[in-house]
Amino acid sequence: MSEKHTSHRSLASIAGIVAIATLISKVFGLVREQVIAAAFGVGPVVNAYAYAYIIPGFLLILLGGINGPFHSALVSVLSKRDKSEAAPLVETVTTLVSGILLLVAIFLVIFAPVLIDLVAPGLSATPNGEEVRLIAIRQLQIMAPMAVLAGLIGIGFGTLNASDQYWLPGISPLFSSLAVIAGLGGLALFLGNDLLNPEYARLGGMVLAEGTLLGAILQWLVQLYAQARSGLGKFRLRFQFSHPGVKEVLRVMAPATLSSGMLHINVYTDLFFASYINNAAAAMKYANLIALTPLGIISNMILVPMLPVFSRLAAPENWEELKERIRQGLLLSALTMLPLTAILVPLAFPVVRFIYQRYAFDHAALEVVAPVLMAYGLGMFFYLGRDVLVRVFYALGDGQTPFRISIVNIFLNAILDYILMNAFQTPGLILSTIGVNITSMAVMLWLLNRKLNGLPLWEWGKILSILIGGTFLAGLGSWGSNQLWEQWLGYSNLLLETGQILFPSLIAFVIFFTVASWLRLPELAILVTRIRNKLKI
Repeated sequence: MSEKHTSHRSLASIAGIVAIATLISKVFGLVREQVIAAAFGVGPVVNAYAYAYIIPGFLLILLGGINGPFHSALVSVLSKRDKSEAAPLVETVTTLVSGILLLVAIFLVIFAPVLIDLVAPGLSATPNGEEVRLIAIRQLQIMAPMAVLAGLIGIGFGTLNASDQYWLPGISPLFSSLAVIAGLGGLALFLGNDLLNPEYARLGGMVLAEGTLLGAILQWLVQLYAQARSGLGKFRLRFQFSHPGVKEVLRVMAPATLSSGMLHINVYTDLFFASYINNAAAAMKYANLIALTPLGIISNMILVPMLPVFSRLAAPENWEELKERIRQGLLLSALTMLPLTAILVPLAFPVVRFIYQRYAFDHAALEVVAPVLMAYGLGMFFYLGRDVLVRVFYALGDGQTPFRISIVNIFLNAILDYILMNAFQTPGLILSTIGVNITSMAVMLWLLNRKLNGLPLWEWGKILSILIGGTFLAGLGSWGSNQLWEQWLGYSNLLLETGQILFPSLIAFVIFFTVASWLRLPELAILVTRIRNKLKI
């Protein structure tokens, strides 16, 4: 913050802390999803929860997430001010934000039935649709206070990061997972193992929502305790709205909130159309977590170090080096994401079976979720590649272009959802998102090509084409070895199930990186070095 509180951590050290904390949180998140899958499968409770969580989850990601507008605004303002100013500034912002979001929470409670009908209009046309709707309404009312907690958590993230505290904010989301796991464990003890008991659906939906709310409360309380100990403000009313720092925070926060919100709308467009397909929301929820767990961890390794590098090279005299860094970001994305495509697409059924298939999550649920995971696997590189290019525009001081592209993408995504849903059902919704990401990348590369006086797009395209070809060969190797394993050894126990995933994955990695090494890419050497450094942490 000031000279009295200066960060001495290197960028690599910060990235390492964030990556490890993210890994731990995502592992607990995966365990939480396994418990939910075992308890409810892809039935009404999980489908209802997917719709009920849309608005609270949107607010939690938008306002409470790392790199979200509240986080970014607090970091940018507090880092330039003396630590003595932090407490009154943070407490005033907390008072203002809490008052506004309390009204939002009350609105969610009162108008929950209307909101569920708006986000999931197709429920009435699906089996068990009315049951799903009623559960979702009650879940949304229970989780409504998360609107307030989202803002408080975002403020806590920013305040602690500005004071060079990264570990606790990064790991605090695991409390939400622990609360849900504990709640469902208590439900199992109360109702026993009779999964056909109708009380599971009635009480289970409430426990799931209550556990989510409790987890958010715990996440905030842990951050609040750390804030208070560091002298960065307590939870108390303060009305110094004329404070210059408060005005500065609001000037940064308001446009950033609007811009970030646009990036999340496509997700909810998909769920709007998913409401017309039986069990689509639950399938997307389970498959999404499998795909985003490695994506979230790897994106920290790539994006956290790259953004400040892009920013330092924003001046025209540095554009030649900036072009090299853009290539580096894209190829690092390809070298990390494309091997995952070669694994998740051909091994979707074994992976979903290994992670989820137990108790209520039966073979029928496997048949619903696995094709959705295959679709997610196809889009891994385009998701991360788009994020790299968005950060180039931010580094150049151009936040308007990504914002305008995201507005157009909302309409494009809706059109593709409608077309591809009719052709491919639930996987079609994921394919539409991939189409949007590919289009976004193409438009941003075209604009950067003009803005930076030319990019070597043909050279980059040839490299990416070869890597995509290597992905296809690696996927064939993975698929073939999986077929041989299943025919010769089967998957009758945990050891064989594990081997059915690890052995084909190893084959895929060997084939892909053999192709990549033939290209003699300096980015491959960078990737190897980063992995070695991470393993030493």
